[in-house]
Amino acid sequence: MRGAFFEALLKLAERDERVFLVVGDLGFGVTEAFARRFPGQFLNAGVAEQNMTGIAAGLALTGKIVFTYSIANFPILRCLEQVRNDVCYHAANVKIVAVGGGFAYGSLGATHHATEDLAIMRALPEMTVVAPGDPVEAEAATDAIAAHAGPCYLRLGRAGESRVHRASIDFQLGKAIEVRSGNDLALISTGGLLETAVQVAEILQGDGLRARVLSMHTLKPLDVRAVLAATRETGGIFTLEEHSLIGGLGSAVAEILAESGESVVPFQRFALPPIFSCKVGTQEYLRAQNGLSAESLAEAVFSRLAEVRVLAARGVGS
Repeated sequence: MRGAFFEALLKLAERDERVFLVVGDLGFGVTEAFARRFPGQFLNAGVAEQNMTGIAAGLALTGKIVFTYSIANFPILRCLEQVRNDVCYHAANVKIVAVGGGFAYGSLGATHHATEDLAIMRALPEMTVVAPGDPVEAEAATDAIAAHAGPCYLRLGRAGESRVHRASIDFQLGKAIEVRSGNDLALISTGGLLETAVQVAEILQGDGLRARVLSMHTLKPLDVRAVLAATRETGGIFTLEEHSLIGGLGSAVAEILAESGESVVPFQRFALPPIFSCKVGTQEYLRAQNGLSAESLAEAVFSRLAEVRVLAARGVGS
C-alpha cells in the first residue's frame, strides 16, 4: 500500500503544484523520489510531529493540499492536540497519512502498534477516515482525499500487501465496495483484512455458505446504505478489523444497527482486544494470536450461524 500511495502522490504533484508533502524524518526509501522531483513541495520537519502538523496546517491555510506522513501512531497520537486544534478546528486541507496500521510493525512492540487510531480519528470533528483494503484501493484513496476539501486520515498497511481487486474499481469516499456477492451472510472489513475476508468467504463457500464481502474503506462517513442492505438481504453481519474492539468499524456498524429501527440479524465483531499486546512478532503471527486468521474467523462465523439456527429451531430468539 505504501508504494501505491507514493506512486499516486507523485502523479498528483505533477499535475498540481499545490500538493505538498511534510514528513517526520523517516521513510527515506519512499520519500526521496518525491523530494528529488519536487523540492519546492517537500519538507522534512524532523522528529517533531507537533511541528510537522502545525506547519502542515499553516501551509493548508495558504491554499496548499498538504500530506503529512509518518509511521503507525506518530502522525496522530504524538501530535493529537495539533491535529485537533490546528487541523480539524480550522477545517484545514491536511491529509494525515499513517503507514503501518494494526500490527504491521508488530515486532517493534506496543508503541508501534496502531490499534486505537480509527476510533480516535473517527471522534474528531471534520475528519474523514479512510483505511483502504489493498494497493488498488490505496492508490484510489490517495486521489480521493486529495480532491476532498478538508482534513482526512489515511491508514495504510506497510508493504507487500496483495492485490485483492483484479479489475478497476469505482472508489468513492463513503461508499463501500462489494468484492463478493452472497446472501447467506455479510463480511464487512476495513483496512488490510480485506484479503482475509475474501479467504474466509472462500472457506465458508466450501461449507455451502455464500458470503457477501464488503470493503468498508471509509469509516467516516460510513456507508449506511450498504450496512442496512446487508441487514435486509443476508442472514448475518460480521465485521473484521485489525483494530481495537472499541470505537472502530464494528462499533460504527453496531451504532447503525442499533439506531436503524429495523429487524437486526445476527451480528458479531471480530477485532483486537482493547489491551496492549504483550507479544511481538510478525503481523501474521499477531493476527493469528488474536483470532484474526482466515481459518479461525471462518470457524467462528460458522459456529455463530450454526448456533443461531439451533436456537431458531427451538423457537428461541438469536
